[in-house]
Formats: sequence, structure tokens, C-alpha cells
Amino acid sequence: TTDFPKLEARIKLPMCRETYKSTVFHEIRWSCCMRSGSLPPHVIFRGAGEELADVADGAVQDTLAAFDGGPGDVRGEDAVFGLQEGIVAADGLGGDDVERGGGDLATGTIHRLWSAGLRVLVLETTKPAAIRRQVALCEAVYEGEATVEGLRAVRIEALEQAQSVWAQGAVPVLVDPEGACIARAKPEVVVDAILAKRNLGTHRDMAPLTIALGPGFVAGQDVDVVVETKRGHRLGRIIREGSAIPNTGIPGVIGGYGAERVIHAQAAGFFMNVRKIGDLVEKGEVIATIRTPEGKDIPVTAQISGILRGLLRSGYPVTPGFKIADIDPRREELSNCFLISDKSRCIAGSVLELVCAQLWN
Repeated sequence: TTDFPKLEARIKLPMCRETYKSTVFHEIRWSCCMRSGSLPPHVIFRGAGEELADVADGAVQDTLAAFDGGPGDVRGEDAVFGLQEGIVAADGLGGDDVERGGGDLATGTIHRLWSAGLRVLVLETTKPAAIRRQVALCEAVYEGEATVEGLRAVRIEALEQAQSVWAQGAVPVLVDPEGACIARAKPEVVVDAILAKRNLGTHRDMAPLTIALGPGFVAGQDVDVVVETKRGHRLGRIIREGSAIPNTGIPGVIGGYGAERVIHAQAAGFFMNVRKIGDLVEKGEVIATIRTPEGKDIPVTAQISGILRGLLRSGYPVTPGFKIADIDPRREELSNCFLISDKSRCIAGSVLELVCAQLWN
């Protein structure tokens, strides 16, 4: 019943009749949501970060089983390998986006969507395994809250609590490894940011638009769109047919170093920090230890000199090959430990483009 000339004058923009109808539709939808006191997320993110790509199914459980009286809260399948099915919802204005993943790459995208005024919901696992913890919103699962470049994430215990967090200008983080709340949340977009290099359950029926970050998905089949995550000329490319470049297993080169800057566990056990993120370390220096089932402490040493940019949370169970640390050889780049990376921001721009187009349509 809205009068066309009055609406056109109020928003101070000329509009055609189709735009008029679309605007009226969104005003009605918004009004209904406000009256019901419930707003859906624009985007939901799924995943816990790229660290999960290193984990083989059952490996962590086998490690924990070797310890007598190990922590029960990380023994179960949901607690540990729920990481691979974690969900992160992206914030938005009308509850249209859901992201799977709260690791550092997912956080860069969530930050961009939040900055654009979108309501994001983050669905996470019980025990996230982020390395770059200073720029990973999944830390809210442990601490209750996490702040990255002005964006505050708050852990919630039920989907209904998301509204109050959005009202505070923050992003809600819900532990929901299976993504059970996606159907109820009715997001406009679901983003799979698990980065496990394979599809762990995301499908096109989850939302009107589904986006996957990185390899392991076929655009047009598994999801609607794939975004390239490999460093280089194609980083951030939007793929509507086919897949992203396959995982090479070789980290991108930073300061002249590639594989040497990333450290992996050499044994199974519990990871214990000796140094902290932001510390300057020298090649050969002990930065952590791994307590094995036999009670032996195996030292973890730096492979290059530089800044300890990423470090796994102390007490986390690891298996051989599990990614546990990241060193930046550029000593002058200390602030990078606490800032979203250029790679994350490039990927975020592509996701924002897709989300905005979906919401406008």
C-alpha cells in the first residue's frame, strides 16, 4: 500500500517500478521481522580454519585414547572432529549470511561483512584449532569473547540469543558442529570456510546462495560458487564452474621462506606452549613441547628466525603432521600478528561482492 512517489521522494533516488516493488517487499519483510522480534542472519560461516586440513579422521581420538584419564571434553568425535563440521554465521542486517569457519581466513571475511553492516552468525566446533589465534574469532569458544580489529565476537548458547548480540553491534558465535541451526536460521547465504580441502557436508540446499572457500568443491554441483584461496594471480577469483586450484601442501612464500616457516607436530601428544604469539625467536630455539602418552616431552623448535605469528592453544591434542606454529621471517612486521592478512582481505572482497549481489537480487 506504500505510495510510489512518496517512497521515491523519501529515499531521494529515482526508481523504476520493478525497483519500487522490490523495495516495498523488503520493507514489508523488515517490518514483519521487527514485529516478531526475530531477524535471520544474512550469512552463516561453516568451519574452524585451515588448520583442520592436516587432521586425519580418528587420529586425535587415537592420541587421546593413549592417555589414561585424558580430558573427557575432548575425547568425543563431536568435540574434536566436529571442528571439520564447524559452522560460522556471517553477520548481516537481516540475518542472511552463515559462515562455516572461524579461523583467520574466515575471520577476515566475517570482518568485511560486519563492516558492511551485515548480520553474521558464526557456527563453530567445541574445540577450534586455530594457529593465528590473535586474528581468529573462534577463540570466543574458549574465552567467551574475542575481538579482532574492532570486531567483537560473543559466544552464545542458543540461536535465540543471536538477536541481542547483533543489537550490540557484535557477532554471535554458536557451537554447532553439525550445523543443526541452519534450517531454523534461514540465512540468505552459507559460506563454507572450513578449508579442509574437501567437502565435509555443505550442500546447495542450505541457502539461496552457497559459497565455498578453496579446493574440494565443484561450483554448480556442491555449492553455487567457489572462491580461489591460493596465493598468486588468481587469488580471490570467483569460480562459477569448476573448482579452485588443488591443494599443493606447500605454504605460500613470505619473506623468502615457504615450507620452513610452518611447523608441524613430529609426534602425537598434548601440545604445550613455551613461547607466545608475537615473540621474536631464533632458529633452533624451543617454542613448545609435545607431551607424549609415555610421558616424554618432545621439544618443538623454530626452523627459521623471526616473529612467532601463530601458535596452537596450549593443551591441545595433536598427531604427527598437525600444524602447530607459523613464523614470519620479517622481524619488522610484528603488528601483522594482530592484523587480518592481505590474503584474507582479498578473499573477503570476493565474498562481499557475492553476498551484496544476492541480497540486492
